[in-house]
Amino acid sequence: MRTLLAIMVLMLLATAASAQVYRCEHSGKVSYSDEPCVGAKVVDATPTQGMDKMTGSTRKGAEVLRDDRRKVMDSAFQPLTGLNHEQMNVERKRQKLSPDAKAICRNLDRQLPQLEAQVGSASASQKQETEVALYRARKVFFEQKC
Repeated sequence: MRTLLAIMVLMLLATAASAQVYRCEHSGKVSYSDEPCVGAKVVDATPTQGMDKMTGSTRKGAEVLRDDRRKVMDSAFQPLTGLNHEQMNVERKRQKLSPDAKAICRNLDRQLPQLEAQVGSASASQKQETEVALYRARKVFFEQKC
């Protein structure tokens, strides 16, 4: 039982670095940033997970190997935690946040997909207003280090 508790504590202490990358256009110029802008599009900047040789041996960096171990542990503990690997990574990242900041982040986790859907389905007259609302929510998400 102590071993199980120690493993859970170690898993929670580990941090995962994964930030959003935004593609912003201003006056015809495109820029990429970790900070949101009005009308930004989220870019998938997930790094590759290593390379396999034709010989069958695998060449992966330390960070990729660590993430592979976390995936195995997260799937083993999923019946206890109810969280999958991606959700556990979010929890690891937010571990050091205050309870108030965590509550804000959880609220934004629910709001952001709704706002993104509203931007996608907004009419031309409402487009700017919905993009500004999405920008404000993303800005709070960034400032809270969610």
